[in-house]
Amino acid sequence: MGEVLDNALAGPETDPEKLANMPEEQESPAGTVKPLSRSLPSTDGGEQSWIQKVKQFPGGEALEVYSPSMERDIPVAMIRATDSAGKPIDNAPTYYLLNGAGGSEQNTDWLAQAAGTIYKTLGNEPVNVVIPMEGAFSYYVDWLTVPEKNRYLNGKQMWSTFLAKELPQSIEPYMNANDKRAVSGFSMSATSSLLLAEHNPGFYDAVGSFSGCAATSTPLPSFFVGLTVNRAGGGVTPEKLWGPMGSEYNRYNDALVMAEHLRGTKLYISSGTGLTSETDMIGYLKNKRGLTSSQAFSNHMTLLVEGGAIEGAMNACTHDLRAKLNAKGIPAHYNFRATGTHSWPSWLEDMRESWKTVIRPALLPDA
Repeated sequence: MGEVLDNALAGPETDPEKLANMPEEQESPAGTVKPLSRSLPSTDGGEQSWIQKVKQFPGGEALEVYSPSMERDIPVAMIRATDSAGKPIDNAPTYYLLNGAGGSEQNTDWLAQAAGTIYKTLGNEPVNVVIPMEGAFSYYVDWLTVPEKNRYLNGKQMWSTFLAKELPQSIEPYMNANDKRAVSGFSMSATSSLLLAEHNPGFYDAVGSFSGCAATSTPLPSFFVGLTVNRAGGGVTPEKLWGPMGSEYNRYNDALVMAEHLRGTKLYISSGTGLTSETDMIGYLKNKRGLTSSQAFSNHMTLLVEGGAIEGAMNACTHDLRAKLNAKGIPAHYNFRATGTHSWPSWLEDMRESWKTVIRPALLPDA
């Protein structure tokens, strides 16, 4: 952590040669789609739980989509839009959901933690849902370097290319989808969802950004990024992703800097304050979550200290984004909660509220 802090506080790079580090755009052909045919271990030693959970949805499949840029198959959860008889619906829009930092590798993905909310919110809607199930601690961007392989990082990290080009070209024809789409992310991927829209103007009709930090190229946000990517192991730092702080490619991957490119996209942006809410309390954790007294106390303290601090920082970042968007006259729907830590109850609310207020009207304007 000391090295991460030192790097962040060192200030932006000033060497012009190091600052001019924008990579050339790569070709991005479609990949093949096939049923998932391998076991995917989680870090707790068991199987990643989403593989069974997705099969409980009508139209749910565990798939692999080949990424030419990363030269490997990427696991993907697909929930095809279906009618009341369970028959697939053609010409439906697609809603991409991005996992947070630990992802499916830690069983902290959308299906492991929020399958019930997804079913209640989207299960009866004529919309396809697609969730990439790899990419822990990657920020879902194209990295400048290839990290050492470990249990989280499986080689090249070319997520911007995969998510905005290779995956849609592959999965949308597979589902007979139309050309309307949205993307939402939380925590780490709240930044990623904004960047995908900014790097591909007009491609996404709507974006949800839940409890994230848009900025990445200034000292404090760079420190937050470092804390996240360092958890992947192997000495990963923000420089491995996009080069020196303040470089051309770092600023290209700073959603606050790139905010102008959100113009014309429907936006839902949220954060809490970091103050504890009902769902963080010991009584709630015992009575509603079924935890023992000792488990409830431990979880409460973690939410109070770590979850509160993280969400407080994300709250400041999110207000910076609102100020930038307001200055540019770019509208957005904001959900600024008076309480709430960096935790799943907030993101479950965001799933419901963003669908009702922004995502559904953008994807299903005539419904």
